[in-house]
Amino acid sequence: MMFRFLKILVVLPGLLFTHLAMADATSKPTILVFGDSLSAAYRIPQAQGWVSLLGQRVKDNQLPYEVANASVSGETTAGGLSRLPAALKQFKPSIVVIELGANDGLRALPLDAMKNNLEKMIQASQQANAQVVLLGMFIPPNYGPKYTNGFKAVYLDLSEKYKTPFIPFFLDGISGHSDLVLEDGLHPNVNAQRKILENVWPTLKPLTISNIKPPR
Repeated sequence: MMFRFLKILVVLPGLLFTHLAMADATSKPTILVFGDSLSAAYRIPQAQGWVSLLGQRVKDNQLPYEVANASVSGETTAGGLSRLPAALKQFKPSIVVIELGANDGLRALPLDAMKNNLEKMIQASQQANAQVVLLGMFIPPNYGPKYTNGFKAVYLDLSEKYKTPFIPFFLDGISGHSDLVLEDGLHPNVNAQRKILENVWPTLKPLTISNIKPPR
């Protein structure tokens, strides 16, 4: 099932770019979610995607943040790296949630290149004075143990090197559950979105409390 999840991520690159914070600059600090179709509310209403639910959770907890979604369907780490400078300039985020790499894994792209791209995104975000949260992904074992284990290690190594909060597999509890995917059997459906949020929130919430600072 994880292979099927990964397979669709390369379809229709650039299909979706959306952000929840409508203004380029706001009076509140921004949480920027920077990912692929798994964060882009693929084929479900934007308001029901996990990033929109995150925005509502932030409001419900009366936290002084805006949430922006710069996720693009089909994105690779190379594509993300090329887009990130503009997103950092536009949103000036206090927190950047990086959710990329699944498409690199599906295509069996070199892990050194994937790691380098993610590392540069972490560096750029930190140089912009943003706290980074890294969302990890697993790939199926049919890629072979060397590649599969190396893929997983990329996220762990970077999180340790840059001391970033890290979620090893943010689709935990969703992959392999037919009731939590769309009729294509590939993408998380509406019912899965809250589960994704619950996977992310325990790691993100402490940062929203400790990392409050005026927008730049």
